[in-house]
Formats: sequence, C-alpha cells, structure tokens
Amino acid sequence: MIIIDIFGISDPAFWLGLAVVLAIVEAATVGLITIWLVFGALAAWVCALVGLPFLFQLFVFLIVSYCLLIITRPLLKKWLSHKIVKTNADRFIGQNGLVIEGINPVEGTGQVKVGGQIWSAIPVDGKGIEVGKKVEVTAITGVKLVVSQVEN
Repeated sequence: MIIIDIFGISDPAFWLGLAVVLAIVEAATVGLITIWLVFGALAAWVCALVGLPFLFQLFVFLIVSYCLLIITRPLLKKWLSHKIVKTNADRFIGQNGLVIEGINPVEGTGQVKVGGQIWSAIPVDGKGIEVGKKVEVTAITGVKLVVSQVEN
C-alpha cells in the first residue's frame, strides 16, 4: 500500500528522488558522505515499495545510512589514501645518496647524487659532510635536499 504524504508524492517516489538528489550531491562534492545516504534512501525505497509505514522507512534510512557511514567510510578512506603515488621531488625523501661536493652549512654549498640526479643539499644537523660520504634525504627545503650522514 502506497501512502501519499503532505507534499502529494508517494513514499517510493520520495525515497527514489532523495537518492537521486544525494547521488548528484556526492558526484559534485566527492566527499564520501552522501553516498552512504544514497544507499540508506534506496533501502527505505524498497521498504516503501513493500508498503511498510513511513516511520519504519525513515528508521531504515537512518540505520542503514549510519551503519554504512561508520563502518565503511574509514576503510574506504584508508584504502584510497594508500593510492597516492609520489611523482615529484618528494619521492627522494628517505632515499640514500652520495655527497659529490662537500656540504658546507656556513657557505650553503654542497651537492649530492640521489636517484641518478644531482641536487644541492644542506645538512640536517648543521655539520659539514665530506665528499664520498653516504647521506639520507630527510626533507626538502625549497630546491635543496636536507640530508643526514649515514654511517658506512
């Protein structure tokens, strides 16, 4: 049995319309919030098609939306966050390199070779590093790698 509400639309039409509106909002914002509400609205739509009371439909909408939001959103965000691929200079952080020009923190000179590329470098601890020493890239400041000496 389909009940007409105060706006003059049937319960199934209301829930289906809400699902469509929420899907459009999710597509526009990509915030992983309203997608769960879309599934809740679809669950309530099924309840409306069966002829269950509106309050029960509303309860199903709230419970399904809340459960999906709480349970699946953190898992999906964690899974998506691991998909970030370093494509720029930040990929050198954590890599080892070789000092090819002595690093002098006072003069601000020195170069290291990391990943087949030559970079200007500064020491993380303010101490000079000699040619031929191994270093690890700890950060990037401007166009210079911040390095620390690695014991051979």
